[in-house]
Amino acid sequence: MNQEILKSKQEIVAKIAESLKDCGSMTIVEYRGLTVAQISELKKSLKAVGSSFAVYKNTLFTRASNELGYSELDQYLSGSNAYVFSKELNAGPKVLAKFAKRNENLVIKAGLAEGKVLDAAGVKTLATLPDKNGLLSMFLSCLNAPIQKFAATVKAVADSKN
Repeated sequence: MNQEILKSKQEIVAKIAESLKDCGSMTIVEYRGLTVAQISELKKSLKAVGSSFAVYKNTLFTRASNELGYSELDQYLSGSNAYVFSKELNAGPKVLAKFAKRNENLVIKAGLAEGKVLDAAGVKTLATLPDKNGLLSMFLSCLNAPIQKFAATVKAVADSKN
């Protein structure tokens, strides 16, 4: 094999491995049957939430994932696959799940979240979870509720004295 080709393939494998290390989650989707316009729309939606859409040869992705110890992903690497890398844990899966409801040609196959391999059902479950801001909002409302109840009780006692 030509040394230049071998070197370029090694660079691609290194790039995939780096993307896998840096992402909060990664999702494997089959995009066969989507039009160019639909793929462009999907890429635009993913970019808006800080996720990226990439197509790699399955063999190169297999090498990178096996280097990092994710050999369980090998069973999902057949056909026309695209890989969505998300910085936020569920940003990419949310966009993909919403897009897949409208376009049956986009098939969510599997994913990776916080070092764990997920099947399609796991990725769809991940998509239903609230994002970081939603979780912070829930947490703050839990902290705020007892204080509000205490203030309302003190006010009620003060009003009853008057």
